[in-house]
Amino acid sequence: MGHHQLDELDEKILKMVVNNARIPFLEVARACNVSGAAIHQRIQKLTNLGVLKGSEFIVDHSKVGYETAAYMGLFLKNPESFCDVVDALNTIPEVVECHYTTGAYDLFIKIFAKNNRHLLEIIHSKLQPLGLARTETLISFKEAFRRQVPVDLELTDEEEYEYVQQSENLLIE
Repeated sequence: MGHHQLDELDEKILKMVVNNARIPFLEVARACNVSGAAIHQRIQKLTNLGVLKGSEFIVDHSKVGYETAAYMGLFLKNPESFCDVVDALNTIPEVVECHYTTGAYDLFIKIFAKNNRHLLEIIHSKLQPLGLARTETLISFKEAFRRQVPVDLELTDEEEYEYVQQSENLLIE
């Protein structure tokens, strides 16, 4: 899975929409000195390439009753059951992230619970039946910050040529 070749306009667009997904295309167009249609086409191209994956509102978990945020390392009794466990974890609404990892854990998850008692209930009633040997839990007191990966492009001449060809082909389609 390689990265996509993007140009300076794409970089500027990405920086603006990552900071504010609701920014009007015309405002982006003015900042980039291009037309609104050009911005719309570029956003569509970035979406089609999978560089942009939608937009979202972020719910403050504590304001909707989920006071406990925890990270859990999962140890499976049977490591061959990865797919089944991941499918089962995906059905548990309190589990909001699941990662395959290197190191000691078979899987690493992020989970929200209403409180510590609710977290314990989730562990016993929803997680342990999945075939876990054990878990290690880290409770987060407070999220210090969260951000997107930085967008910083430095293309070689060959990469820039390749990108221009891809862009022209997308516009022709």
